[in-house]
Amino acid sequence: MTGTFSKDTFYFKDLTITEAVNKASLPPKESLSFGATFSNHMLEVKWSAATGWGAPKIVPIHPFELHPGAKVLHYASECFEGAKAYKGPDGKPRVFRLDKNMQRLKNSVCALGLPDFDENEARKCIEELVKLEQDFIPEGNGYSLYLRPTVIGSEANVNTTASSEAIFYVVCCPCGPYFSSKFEAVRLYADTKHVRAWPGGTGGSKLGSNYAGGVVPTKLANQKGYQQILWLIGDDHQVSEAGTMNIFILWVNEQGELELITPELDGTILPGITRDSIITIAKGWGEFKVTEGRITMDQILKAEKENRLREVFGAGTACVVCPVKQIGFMDSVIDIPLEPGSEFGPVTQRIFDEVTSIQYGKKQHIWSTALE
Repeated sequence: MTGTFSKDTFYFKDLTITEAVNKASLPPKESLSFGATFSNHMLEVKWSAATGWGAPKIVPIHPFELHPGAKVLHYASECFEGAKAYKGPDGKPRVFRLDKNMQRLKNSVCALGLPDFDENEARKCIEELVKLEQDFIPEGNGYSLYLRPTVIGSEANVNTTASSEAIFYVVCCPCGPYFSSKFEAVRLYADTKHVRAWPGGTGGSKLGSNYAGGVVPTKLANQKGYQQILWLIGDDHQVSEAGTMNIFILWVNEQGELELITPELDGTILPGITRDSIITIAKGWGEFKVTEGRITMDQILKAEKENRLREVFGAGTACVVCPVKQIGFMDSVIDIPLEPGSEFGPVTQRIFDEVTSIQYGKKQHIWSTALE
């Protein structure tokens, strides 16, 4: 198929599909670990400053041939997204707010000087990939097909300038629950030494460089018996994110109001799509105050001492909702109340049920798109 290519974007109408000859099958879902298994096909589009975007193509998954001087290998010229496809009771594949993922990816490429694209054209191409790979969507609660849209700077040039060549691609990973603890509540270590992001930096974009620096601090937290880090920033220990998740706290605030609060988007916080979904859902309930604001560890310690701390949970595409049962901070250990016999607090459980009901198509909603 031929088309009129553009410097500005690629087009779904130009998409071609070449199916793999020897296709692997979905392994038993109980054996799946997050990000370790890949489906048979990938979406790939190439770009250069000289000719613009080429035609998108779905092809058998394959290694890239990159020059050792490629920008991505030297200056982390790379950004990505995390989305999911689900299979609901009707057996149809469906995606959850993929339009928001593409909007966020556009923001990330702009932060790196990588090429812009039309988010709707990209979304349609990815949906076609999901339709082709629907047999790799494991069924059951907690199981999904993880989608990893990525853009890398591929120009062979070690000068510190924007890449004049790039590759947009998407791979798919069938997966189960994100954490090895399955649906158990986790322990967070509030790290006062390492910082995930800072004012004026790139914390609000989904760049690979934002994550690489967290590997060693997380390993150190694991050695202390914690599953993830509660990232802090500033001399007053403002709460930022929880590992790779946004963080939510349900408490009775100092004005005596029941409040669900999450750190505000100040440029250091990733604007999570699950985060936005939870805020929208909770505000729709109208049962308690919902706030995007500023939270410090001293406020959390004070709330615990005054018996005002109700629930804490992380939220993100990979984990959906992850309850927190304990936070270690300096010489203190903060215990988070849980329902007797449950790993979830009641509001955390309700939010988890609401979000996943939409994702799996059990509840009709504009956020869930069934693919015919």
